[in-house]
Amino acid sequence: MSRQIPQARPGTAPRPVDAVLRYFPVLHVLSGAVLLFSPAFLVPLAFSMALADGAHAAYETGFLATFVTGLFTFFLTRGSLRRELQPRDGFLLVSLVWTVVPVFATIPLLLAIPGTSFTDAYFEAVSGMTTSGATVLAGLDGLDPSLNIWRSLLVWIGGMGIIVLAVAILPLLGVGGSQLFKAESPGCMKDTKLTPRIGDTAKGLWAVYATVTAACIVSFRLAGMSWIDSVVHAFSTMGLGGFSSHDESFAYFNSPAIEAVTVVFMLAASLNFATHFLAVRRRSLAPYATDAEARRVMIWMVGSSVGIAAFLVAKGTYPDFATALRHAAFNVVSVASTTGFASVDFAQWPIFAPILMIFLSCFATSSGSTGGGIKMVRAVVLFKQAVREMTRIIHPKAVLPVKFGQQVIENNVIFAVLAFMLMWGGTVIVMTMLLLASGVDVVSAVTAVLACINNMGPGLGVVGPAANYAVLTDFQTWVCTLTMLLGRLELFTMLVLFTPAFWRK
Repeated sequence: MSRQIPQARPGTAPRPVDAVLRYFPVLHVLSGAVLLFSPAFLVPLAFSMALADGAHAAYETGFLATFVTGLFTFFLTRGSLRRELQPRDGFLLVSLVWTVVPVFATIPLLLAIPGTSFTDAYFEAVSGMTTSGATVLAGLDGLDPSLNIWRSLLVWIGGMGIIVLAVAILPLLGVGGSQLFKAESPGCMKDTKLTPRIGDTAKGLWAVYATVTAACIVSFRLAGMSWIDSVVHAFSTMGLGGFSSHDESFAYFNSPAIEAVTVVFMLAASLNFATHFLAVRRRSLAPYATDAEARRVMIWMVGSSVGIAAFLVAKGTYPDFATALRHAAFNVVSVASTTGFASVDFAQWPIFAPILMIFLSCFATSSGSTGGGIKMVRAVVLFKQAVREMTRIIHPKAVLPVKFGQQVIENNVIFAVLAFMLMWGGTVIVMTMLLLASGVDVVSAVTAVLACINNMGPGLGVVGPAANYAVLTDFQTWVCTLTMLLGRLELFTMLVLFTPAFWRK
């Protein structure tokens, strides 16, 4: 029989043990997520054994440690009260998953890369799972191929979210998944059910995600990559994570065909996967035409690529428009989509171009995509609210609804967007000041924080596309790690844990 969580009598303070047992259902689902993550180690293990690169013991250890820990915690908490998770439980669980699972993901990095500290390994794992693509590793070309597979696999898993995967294939946990899905999924996906059951929705999204990833792998191979490179870069591309198996990133290939394939799939991953899902289910392109957010994303991406190409030609950076457009299109889409690949050191371009690209990374992806940033829908709502307030100054009595596409945006949604932007701006300022106080120069500090909170990867200065984050101290690395987590969980999911009301019964 299941053991019920003891309830404190009315008017009495709960005992400490009761307070702990209260969170056993959350720990129970967390242990399920850890168990679910453990088979991921088998993918690089298979590559390691097939390629005989000598790293197989690291994945075996990682699998056993993760599986045993998850299994032990699962059975330890299985007698907890089976109840529907409340919204606060969903936020706590999502935050725990995104901070705990990367701990296990560090095991292969710690064991297979000599001299790697836990700080650096955890940063690398969080960077992968938050799809940031910032790295502290050098010598990627000489790294065991299976380690590059592992890094990119973390990006791919993080791209759609391990919580969504758990909701899809772990119904045996006996808890509802709607709160988890809403806490994990960004933007307008929070209130969208594409199928009657939330688990079916998650399965459908993952099916589309996996199918497009397979198409990306084949396309890379046909464009000239090796199979290993194709897998690594397809995982990173679809997760918009930017991890590469080469220190030079895409400059290593120097191939217009490979760059063109990458641009196409980065654009696809920048759009709402709910739109892809509906397009596949209806066998029609109509969902793309009716997606107001997708149109704006494409306009900004294409328009900025052409504009920056013209700017680079005018400044004499490239001799002709075709060459400029090739490099501008790849790097603008890469940065704006928060992927973080680079085909050239764009930090050497006239400063207007890289600053504009980093600015685009703040908003140029769709909600429900694998990209980071504040998302296009929030930026549009914020802009339209500003226009409405200016119009209201002239016409105080006018009724001026804010619309996105054909949908009227309610005021409570607008207030939420305003609150999010306030917290986003405050977080950028606080994290930047921490880096500045620790000795980082202003350009590197500002762009590193923006790159991390937007889950984009490379910044400028000492963390530019030709360098990496290895130059940072441990304190600076932890600041960037926390910033990546806050950005991936869209601030409120994690910050709400620090409010007294959250822990009040």
